[in-house]
Amino acid sequence: MRDRFVDTAYELLAEDPRTAVVLADISADSFRAAARRHPDRVVNVGIREQLMVGVAGGLALAGLRPVVHTYAPFLVERAYEQIKLDLDHQDVTAVLVSVGASYDRPEAGRTHLSPADVALIDTLHGWTVHVPGHPDEVPPLLRTAVAGDDAVYLRLSTMANRRPYGGDGSLRVVRDAGPGAPLVVAVGPLLDECLAAVAGLDVTVAYTHRPRPFDTAGLRALAGTEVILVEPYLAGTSSRVVGEALVDRPHRLLALGVGRRDLRRYGTATDHSRWHGLDAAGLRRSIDAFLG
Repeated sequence: MRDRFVDTAYELLAEDPRTAVVLADISADSFRAAARRHPDRVVNVGIREQLMVGVAGGLALAGLRPVVHTYAPFLVERAYEQIKLDLDHQDVTAVLVSVGASYDRPEAGRTHLSPADVALIDTLHGWTVHVPGHPDEVPPLLRTAVAGDDAVYLRLSTMANRRPYGGDGSLRVVRDAGPGAPLVVAVGPLLDECLAAVAGLDVTVAYTHRPRPFDTAGLRALAGTEVILVEPYLAGTSSRVVGEALVDRPHRLLALGVGRRDLRRYGTATDHSRWHGLDAAGLRRSIDAFLG
């Protein structure tokens, strides 16, 4: 996904003089040629993530469309105050593009884990959040984000589904068990694990790469009594929007995702998926227990 992001950003820098890229050393080597071609629109501030967002706010005030890029914990958690003040409070927008997801690089330790990033962005007003499930979904999402004027968070990962699903982020049914069946909503790269987890069950599975704004109309059209929400970040991040969308209906919600307990372990991304119950076997145990 990062490679597709870099390639598309190169194209946008050449095509659109409004596009700017702001970095904090991460991926700077990948943008070296672009920095030579567009020295006024590719800015590397060094290991100063708060400054990176502040510079993006200034570029946005000057009429540019900044694309801000680094690891998720450095971009969202470390620089949250600057996102809140230098973008939101100034009423300007940017496209934030992260790598690392929740635990893509656990061998680097807790500093590189960021399961709470989408929950933090959700405390701000009016942001669009995209969590692509396949590298082929990245270029059109980035192009649409840069062409617009909305505040956008694009969350990239090394995890991916076997095939892209694309679309505008509206809930897309990929497994239909008929009216009234329990509904699994799979976000981004967890779709394949969800499909494997519900094999043999009468369960509908719908996919989205856009948890914000959440497709509440699609949810209401698909949801029966049981809804199972599977997100590749902090468990329960979208429980609020699901509850609000179904407030007038009796329903049960199971929210699965990265747990809140700090595991204090390194391991691999695959290990962390298993420890948090986000592999197919762990999801199946949770779903079976919920559905009885």
